[in-house]
Amino acid sequence: QVQLVESGGGLVQPGGSLRLSCAASGITIRVYRMGWYRRAPGEERELVALITSDRTTNIADSVKGRFTISRDNAKNTVYLQMDNLKPEDTAVYYCYSGHEFLGTNYWGQGTQVTVSS
Repeated sequence: QVQLVESGGGLVQPGGSLRLSCAASGITIRVYRMGWYRRAPGEERELVALITSDRTTNIADSVKGRFTISRDNAKNTVYLQMDNLKPEDTAVYYCYSGHEFLGTNYWGQGTQVTVSS
């Protein structure tokens, strides 16, 4: 059974930082592109950051320069470092994995990030 378990969300003041982690089990992320999406209240889910199996990254313009995605294949984990957080970053953040060749996709349950003073 495949599981993606997010952690690291919470409440932070504007300008603060959080680091999200997504630990995968049941798959070996080495052959998966991994990413983070988010859904704000009343909004569609949107891509935040993606990292392919060869570590090419794609970062949304809205978070470019503030968020960094990385992966540790040995730990089967992907991270999202979020700095200089803004209230508009408030959302549920979801971990995503997609097999590079088979097209199989998996999602985590999500972790809440709230940016507020």
